[in-house]
Amino acid sequence: MSVPLPAAKRLFGRWWRSQSPARQDRFATLGPLLSVLLFLAAIISAFWYLRNEEIEREIESVKRDTELTQQQVGLRLIQNQEALIRMARDMVERDADPEEFVAQAVAFARERPELTHLSWVDARRRVRASHWAMLYHPTPSGAQAEPLLPVESRVNEPETTFRAARDSRSPVYSRSFVDTTGAPVFQLQVPLVQRNAFNGVLIVEYSIDALVRHFVPADVAQRHLMSVLDEQEKVLAATVTTTPGQSSRRALIVSDAPLTPALNGLLLRGQGWRTSIGLVNNTLFWMVVALSVLTVWMLLGTWRHVRRRSQIQGALVQETNFRRAMENSMPTGMRAMDMEGRVTYVNAAFCQMTGFSNAELVGRLPPYPYWPPDRIDENHRLLQQELQGRSPSGGIEVRLMRKDGSVFDARMYISPLIDPKGQQTGWMTSITNITEAKRIRDQLSASHERFTTVLEGLDASVSVLSVQQGELLFVNRSYRLWFGGDAVGHQQLAGGAAGTTPFVADAEDDNDPLSGLPTQELTETGANPREVFVESLQKWFDVRARYLQWTDGRLAQMLIATDITARLRAEEQAAAQAEKAQVTSRLVTMGEMASSVAHELNQPLTAITNYCNGMVSRVKAESIAQDDLIAALQKTARQAERAGQIIHRIRNFVKRSEPQRQPAEARQIVEDAVELAGIELRRRNVAIHTYVAQRLPIIMADPILIEQVLLNLLKNAAEAIDSAQLPTQRRHIELRVVPRHTPEEGGVIEFSVTDMGPGIKDEVIGRLYEAFFSTKAEGLGIGLSLCRSIIESHRGRMRAQNLYNGQQAVGCRFAFTLPVETTVRIDATATPAEGETTPSA
Repeated sequence: MSVPLPAAKRLFGRWWRSQSPARQDRFATLGPLLSVLLFLAAIISAFWYLRNEEIEREIESVKRDTELTQQQVGLRLIQNQEALIRMARDMVERDADPEEFVAQAVAFARERPELTHLSWVDARRRVRASHWAMLYHPTPSGAQAEPLLPVESRVNEPETTFRAARDSRSPVYSRSFVDTTGAPVFQLQVPLVQRNAFNGVLIVEYSIDALVRHFVPADVAQRHLMSVLDEQEKVLAATVTTTPGQSSRRALIVSDAPLTPALNGLLLRGQGWRTSIGLVNNTLFWMVVALSVLTVWMLLGTWRHVRRRSQIQGALVQETNFRRAMENSMPTGMRAMDMEGRVTYVNAAFCQMTGFSNAELVGRLPPYPYWPPDRIDENHRLLQQELQGRSPSGGIEVRLMRKDGSVFDARMYISPLIDPKGQQTGWMTSITNITEAKRIRDQLSASHERFTTVLEGLDASVSVLSVQQGELLFVNRSYRLWFGGDAVGHQQLAGGAAGTTPFVADAEDDNDPLSGLPTQELTETGANPREVFVESLQKWFDVRARYLQWTDGRLAQMLIATDITARLRAEEQAAAQAEKAQVTSRLVTMGEMASSVAHELNQPLTAITNYCNGMVSRVKAESIAQDDLIAALQKTARQAERAGQIIHRIRNFVKRSEPQRQPAEARQIVEDAVELAGIELRRRNVAIHTYVAQRLPIIMADPILIEQVLLNLLKNAAEAIDSAQLPTQRRHIELRVVPRHTPEEGGVIEFSVTDMGPGIKDEVIGRLYEAFFSTKAEGLGIGLSLCRSIIESHRGRMRAQNLYNGQQAVGCRFAFTLPVETTVRIDATATPAEGETTPSA
């Protein structure tokens, strides 16, 4: 049955009072000594527990580091194995020769320092090709040497592994063995299988020392010893090399793990040692014992000072009475609180100031009776700040309430209360009535605050300069940050020596009687804003000037300068990024058409080769006439010109250049775009029908950019038709260029691309022009967005719509317009006089 705490305290107090003074002194002496002994026993138990805890942590650390190293090495072996399997499959499929294997082996071994050599051995164990890694070449002179490879007449690890790979048709790791240099290694043999027929193996030899050196993490190697052992637990490689002829001591903490995925008998071992010392040899233990003895000695010395304490206490009471009399004679109110905010003392001046008596205030907890009801939350926040010791040294202003309900302003200064033991027991607050002083101060500062508050908060520079004297009358914070406190910055923003040379008034002008300067000229001077570049700051400013009459009657010029550097740089950066996006789009388009372009170039080049071979054969046989030779050469020249035109057209399209608006013909742009798109269309077996109206007006545009838009639309249409696998009768695109006239755009030329594909989904049409939105699996999502930006930069419009047959979409139509400068209205429904139709497959 547990005894309540108050009851236990009463029982202890009754028992203590029942003891004699001698026994009380004995208990008071034995209590601290018993506490020190218990503390010493607790320290010894803690040391023992921490020592065992450290051993457990070290065991877990060694195990964790061993598993981490196992994962690192195993992941490397798996990656290399997968790469070798791909290399073997590629060699079998392409029937690679030794030169190709050596090239692949050089690239494979360049980034894998753990490999010593790669060899290609056929089914009869003949070495087709071999490559030594640079760091593991067996001869200093670099001469070719034979690695340890499978030999049918020998029984060694390479031969055993070769047979296992041949029988299992899967990669096999060998057991560890010693190579020609005496270093421990193991091999991975990947079989070459073609149509279930064994054609040999790819042999890769690993250096065990290199695996340990490169794939044991550096932090793991610093903490623990990592080594690789064979089946007989012989150390093959380790992160720490022992001195020759000296065996390493057995570690107290060991963790083993197999070297996956090889599973060839190799074992990865992590070793650690205990760093803690025994309890008896622990210096800290003896320090605690010594401190405990010292504590006992100090307790004995403390008893001798008890008598002196009573003397000091008497002096303290006398000093307290003196200070209390001095406080009561001052007009400043004094209030003391404990650490919980309870009022423990108030002087007479504080009671007179608030109207409350000492009995009404001492012992009160917040909210205090002198707090105004509407400011309880604010005063409570200030009290918490005071109790936490965060009050400013200059004091804080508060509003207090007298007992009669009147309110007054006061300033409070707070300092901590320290007891004789040097501990803080509360806070002392001095309070001064500042109601009248604050009223006068507020009146004096109100007008200045109204003038400067808004101006100091502006991000723009505001400066006022006297026109006659050239003296700065006012500057705000932004001006001081940029130009300091002189008038040079104002003159730079005004465009020279503005403000230093007064205006000369004309006798016939209408003069302002206040300033004596021409009012009309001043109004016109400050009317137009302008952009000014300040070289010393490397900034652009939008400057607006205004003339005003200063408080003393002088004429002054006010400048408001806004920093627009970021906006101008953003505009320049946006233009540069748009240009890069245009070039990138053209490069992406040509990259997608690369295979088609290669096929297109292959035809004229093949024809040139056939013509040349035929002429060489007939010339050698002396069976060709001069006319036949000339005809063949002419055909060869035409094929070479055709190939050159294709390359020239592609080069002009992808060449980066600044956007250049120039007079251009719509027909020439269409012909160039169709010529480029024809390669892609022929590859996809899509026909194109082109219609260009005659006598179209000249447009001001960049031909390459408009050609880029057309090519993108044609390519998208061909991809839509090809992906839908439409029949031959629907695999065609129609490109039309006709003049239009609308009330919104006026005279324009309309380019339209119509395909017979499946159309565009309704939810996709609204997002076609979003950046990085694409319906293609590998699309970048910048094509249509960039096309729309190009057309809008030419003051044109772009739109897309589906073509329907009833409720079914039977095609899609993309169209864009370019404005033309013409004074003749063109009827959009009029049929052109002539047209041109150019079908191509």
